[in-house]
Amino acid sequence: MKWLYAVAGFALFIKMLVLPNPIADWEELAVVETIVSESGVSNTVSGIIFRNRLYDTIFEVVVFTIAILGGRFLLANEQPTTTVDQFTDHPSVVLARLGATIAALVSIELAIRGHLSPGGGFAAGVAGGTAIGLIAITSKSQWMEVVYQRWKAATVEKVSVLIFIALAVVTLVGWELPQGELGTLVSGGFIPFLNILVALKVALGSWAVILLFIRYRGLL
Repeated sequence: MKWLYAVAGFALFIKMLVLPNPIADWEELAVVETIVSESGVSNTVSGIIFRNRLYDTIFEVVVFTIAILGGRFLLANEQPTTTVDQFTDHPSVVLARLGATIAALVSIELAIRGHLSPGGGFAAGVAGGTAIGLIAITSKSQWMEVVYQRWKAATVEKVSVLIFIALAVVTLVGWELPQGELGTLVSGGFIPFLNILVALKVALGSWAVILLFIRYRGLL
């Protein structure tokens, strides 16, 4: 089979050298302009995710929620780990918390301005989850649990999902907020709110998963 893989790789290499790359014509660019005008946001990716294919995005959020519930269900009957090793040397702690601060600021920026520039709710949630993960490797798991409970993160996560679904259904029905002026912070109707809700959901869901795996598997 190795010779077959070698022939396939060589054919792919020849294809990249010989066949030209497709060049966007004016009709394809007109599609982008149509998406911008219909969604009211300059980031066409956000326009597609939260308007043109909003039905798919609803189920992506639901699938993420089910995955978290599934993780809790699968680990519910296991015994929590007794020891959790974490970073204790001062340089590692400082670098991790500096990185967490930067990731948190990036998360806020992507959530608020994701409809204007590259970014959006999912990217913002990943950045927020990264910040929480960096804090988790330098802090006691008991303290992380206390903060999670104090801020009622689980409740906020569930409420954000419900509000997202409600706004998405309203949008699919055909009722939308005024688009506003293209390129401004308050533009795009419901899209900025959907971005923020998705960012909350992904970040807080990541926090729940991190705590869950630290509790039952230790620091991964």
